[in-house]
Amino acid sequence: MSRTSSQATNDVSPRRLPREQRRESILDGATRAFARAGFAATTMPDIARESGITPLIVYRHFDSKEELYRAVLERVCTRLTGELQAGQEPGGFGIGAGSVLAAARQDPDGFCLLWRHAAREPLFSSYAAELREWAVKATDRNLGERVPADALQWAAHAVTGYLVEAVLNWLEFGDPQRDALFVRATNTAMRAGVKAWST
Repeated sequence: MSRTSSQATNDVSPRRLPREQRRESILDGATRAFARAGFAATTMPDIARESGITPLIVYRHFDSKEELYRAVLERVCTRLTGELQAGQEPGGFGIGAGSVLAAARQDPDGFCLLWRHAAREPLFSSYAAELREWAVKATDRNLGERVPADALQWAAHAVTGYLVEAVLNWLEFGDPQRDALFVRATNTAMRAGVKAWST
């Protein structure tokens, strides 16, 4: 075989990676593929193509599409929780537009996958529900002295839902160079809402 044809063969075959690195690469590709269409409409060959490997290699790491999807969602939730904990805004609502957007920018496909798809998929909605519950509790603690007790649960859920939807729509339609404006405007709107609840 000539050097040229040998090089061509190497160019199309998957590069050998250490097992853990290959697994992370598959999770990256799967996150992108699942974020486009959700669980049901995404196939293992779709994930293999997105990861630049063959379906056989995907199956060497994950026995089924469901196992892979759950591994993706677990990684997304771990990353998002870590980012949100690190970015809690002093004097804010526990979480704020800045911390949620920063978390989303770290893994936009994972953020969209969790909230646009998994949250609506009965088999997998518990992942989003658990993260939402964590965010609601963080918000509840910080709203406690600003909102009447009978409106507190509603307010904590409203703030959390508003932030998630605001960031999802900003990722899709917003200009990343105007992120600072988005954060200011979104936090201002939330502060106005809290003030209205407290009157």
